Amino acid sequence: MTTLFIILEIAGEALAKIGAALGSAIIVLGAAYGIGKIGATALESMARQPESAGDIRSSMVVSAALIEGVSFFAIIICALVILL
Repeated sequence: MTTLFIILEIAGEALAKIGAALGSAIIVLGAAYGIGKIGATALESMARQPESAGDIRSSMVVSAALIEGVSFFAIIICALVILL
């Protein structure tokens, strides 16, 4: 019975690390998609209204920085799960 508990404990630890790695991959893909979508939409709206390009560009940079910050924080959390 104790052997089973030891095997389950080791397997659970390995599954947690695999889950953290998969979570990190999903975070990166989601952030890349979001930033790409922001860029595409910003360029499209700049093409439609060139006079407001400065405002759109600054909003795009702020939005991309917020997404990047949140994704970086989540990747750090996943790395801590893997390493600790």
